[in-house]
Amino acid sequence: MLAQEVLVKRRAEILHALCSSGSAEHLERVADMLLAQGELGWEDYQNVLVPGRTLYSNARQLLDLLYTKGTDSCGLFFRAVEQVLPEGQGAVFYSSEYPSGSDGRVKPQGTSTEALLTCRPSLVSKLQGCIDGVLGALVESGHFSSTDCDGVQLPIHTPSQQARRLLDHVRSKGESAASVVLQYVQQEQECGLTLEQRRPTLTKEFVKYQKKLSSSVSAQSRFLSTYGGTSHMPLDDIYTDVQLELPNSSADIYKSMGFEDIVGPVGTLNEDADTVLVSGEAGSGKSIWLQRLHLHWTRGAAVQDFLLLFPFSCRRLNSEHRDLSVQELLFQHCCWPDREQEEIFQFILDHPHLVLLTFDGLDELKQSFSDEHRICCPNQRAPVHVLLFNLIQGSLMKGVRKIVTSRPEAVGPALKKHLSKEVHLKGFSPSGIDCFVRKHHSDPNEAAKVLESLHADTALRGLCHSPVLCWIVSQCHKELLGCGEGSPQTVTDVYLVILQHFFQHHNTLKSGIGVRWLQQNLETVLHLGKLAFEGISNSNYIFSVTDLETCGVTESDICIGFLIQSKDMSLAHSICYEFLHITMQCFFAAISTILSSNAGRPAILKLFEPQEMKKSLNNACFRGCLPSSNTQQISEEHSTTAEKTNLQITATFVSGLLSQRYQKLWLHCCSSVSVEKKAKQVARYLSKGMKQHFRSIPQPVQGEKKSMHAMPEFVWLIKCIYEMQESRIAKDAMSKLEVGHLKLTYCNIGPVECTALAYVLQHLKSPVGLQLDNNSVGDVGVEQLLPCMHICNSLYLRNNNITDEGIRKLIDKVIHLDSFQKIALFNNRLTDACTQHFSYLLKTRQNFLSLRLGNNNITAEGAKQLAEGLKCNNSLQFLGLWGNRIGDEGAKALAKALQNNKSIVWLSLVGNGVGSTGACALSNIIRNSPSLEDLWLTENCITRTGVESLIQALKHNDHVKSVWLKNNDLSSAEVEEMQQMESRLVF
Repeated sequence: MLAQEVLVKRRAEILHALCSSGSAEHLERVADMLLAQGELGWEDYQNVLVPGRTLYSNARQLLDLLYTKGTDSCGLFFRAVEQVLPEGQGAVFYSSEYPSGSDGRVKPQGTSTEALLTCRPSLVSKLQGCIDGVLGALVESGHFSSTDCDGVQLPIHTPSQQARRLLDHVRSKGESAASVVLQYVQQEQECGLTLEQRRPTLTKEFVKYQKKLSSSVSAQSRFLSTYGGTSHMPLDDIYTDVQLELPNSSADIYKSMGFEDIVGPVGTLNEDADTVLVSGEAGSGKSIWLQRLHLHWTRGAAVQDFLLLFPFSCRRLNSEHRDLSVQELLFQHCCWPDREQEEIFQFILDHPHLVLLTFDGLDELKQSFSDEHRICCPNQRAPVHVLLFNLIQGSLMKGVRKIVTSRPEAVGPALKKHLSKEVHLKGFSPSGIDCFVRKHHSDPNEAAKVLESLHADTALRGLCHSPVLCWIVSQCHKELLGCGEGSPQTVTDVYLVILQHFFQHHNTLKSGIGVRWLQQNLETVLHLGKLAFEGISNSNYIFSVTDLETCGVTESDICIGFLIQSKDMSLAHSICYEFLHITMQCFFAAISTILSSNAGRPAILKLFEPQEMKKSLNNACFRGCLPSSNTQQISEEHSTTAEKTNLQITATFVSGLLSQRYQKLWLHCCSSVSVEKKAKQVARYLSKGMKQHFRSIPQPVQGEKKSMHAMPEFVWLIKCIYEMQESRIAKDAMSKLEVGHLKLTYCNIGPVECTALAYVLQHLKSPVGLQLDNNSVGDVGVEQLLPCMHICNSLYLRNNNITDEGIRKLIDKVIHLDSFQKIALFNNRLTDACTQHFSYLLKTRQNFLSLRLGNNNITAEGAKQLAEGLKCNNSLQFLGLWGNRIGDEGAKALAKALQNNKSIVWLSLVGNGVGSTGACALSNIIRNSPSLEDLWLTENCITRTGVESLIQALKHNDHVKSVWLKNNDLSSAEVEEMQQMESRLVF
């Protein structure tokens, strides 16, 4: 198909690819390249990139223009798109049939002004690093005035747009001005200096301020600031690395992601944006990770490209009700310069690339993200949330790097289009759990006992994947691991133990604590519960002394340790308090729901009606259920995703606290009739909620199994059922689920969720395919899923950070389950060690159908192990090893094992370094197999010799439908010749 025809046929897709990010950068870069190649004239270029016209309109203008220029121009356009779009996204529009035309099309660089056009793409890239210097040279040479400089450096423009405006202005000034620019750029290259490497001269007052800011940040970061309580534990003594992953990245990237990688180019999807999102569930360690970054910066150990770092807490920004400018936000909320405030702020404006802002807990901001109210002037005052949103999207302070942390459900499409990249924080790995426990216990023997107990208790170890739960388990190890009453199984169990632990510790020097510990401390629990509930209801996580007094919280209540003093770098604010962790606040809010006589059916209903949660915060009936009679009026603008998420966490705790096993706990604290009534209400809602999900399942396409694509709220319901430990509800719900495939992709499923899933899914009536791709299952999660493996006929765990150890435990379980027939493990952390387990599975199970191990770290040795199992197997139909490193030796081993196989239908060895030797060996499978239909050998290094061998084999087998050979070591002429020889070859 001609490039011109493709331009018309795929017009909508092309427009989406160029414009969907909301940034003009992709379109402008493509236009730059076409201008440099002479495909666009200067007038064409100006007619395409019209200021003030919408991005899509400009893009349509370009496509229309290229269509009129003919198929060669369209081919050049596709080549430009391929280079501009990230991670090869442009390749989907590109074909080797399109003429390149790039050689010889560039105009000779006879003059400096012509060079500005022909070298425009590279100049735009280079100039972004030295705009100030070039403007200075142009002013000094008399070519530019201060007005010209201001026109280039408008703050609303991105660095690349400023570079383009500079080139456009210079071109209008003539040959002499163009020479100044080219000479300056050449000198910069010869010196090897870029903007990041060049440091401006720092004034004495700036250095003083830098030291003061660093000292303030260090003071706020040295000690654990969240769930460390009031013990002032040094961060260095307890900090343990967490797992960081890029979405859909290769298995290796997350392991090496340090602080520099977070702010560096790794994983960048939108080069025009400068905001990085670090997302993770509540309790996954986001705040402490960010605190560690701050501390490393103050010590000169990380992100030293930034001279200034300004840290912000979104929950603390909620209490700022004044309109502020950016300058006031930075200086009043972080660190105030003693002198020369204007000079220091001007430095920030002039050198945004040297400044890093961090915003912790975007999900806790009262207002949901919006890009409707745009401001670009750094001196304009606005509400704090408006400043924050404009900083994130780059309307304000373009070029300043921002790191934002948030729970994933609070990040919608409106925000994501302004992100440079997103990094997922996944909590502790199994080795991280061990490391944390050893750091938490100074006595090695005590640490060893805790770890021994954890390794023997899979449910408890699954909980420890979350850093906050791991801290609780370590803090309360004596109560948790030595009580003789069975270890905790649910999150509610663990939080009740920490509650009891704190009261026990507080009462040690007093009368001690008895079996009626809750009754003995009921007054404190009611005070804190009231404070927590009102806070959750109003999206309030920082409490003033007045707030505490209103809820009856006394100094004695504070001393127990559930409330800690809120740290604030601004000295202007009075003393405030916050709960140890947001989940602790939700837990106390749940207790308040149980104990409050006012919190009847309406409160329970609103907690468990996800679609009504926003309304509930403004519902008079719900407000009447709050423990306080003078609850503040809640405004509509406060209805955010954070409220919904925190209400769901609260509802999960309510489910656990209303479990039958805790009936005695409430016996002397509130009416047993009331508790029993609330428990029945929750049970009814959970059953109703599950049925509603099942009724929404569409009817299957004829000939296919009925499939259910579950949403995150389905997982939340399952967690509530598990917390309640009501097998009756689980059995009743699963008895009504009639599907052949259950899909739970991108649902933030970790080990805790896996435990709940296994508890509920084990009651399914018939086996299903369970798809958990793109979650955080890990080895611990795999172990938690084992109890429900008997109802799985297939398991899909792509991109889940699973290692060989997780596979060992999984195979040990499923080897005895005849119904288990398929597994997919693309993009995990598997090595050759896992192949011995799969080899054993293939030898043992003669009804196993599909094994997909793509994009792992399997070499020729692993392929040889698999081959041993394949020799004994007569059932496997699908074998996928895409993106490994088996090479010719591995291909030969597999070919030998499969050359007489009568079941294999599909074999993929894409991107495995297979050459002609391997291809010749694989030809034997084609020649002999009565079942093979598709062989995938794309992205290898096969030459003409290997392809000829495959062609000869195909002559003996009409059953094979296709052999895929795109991107091998073949010339265009060889590809054309081979296709004519054999039509089943796909190039």
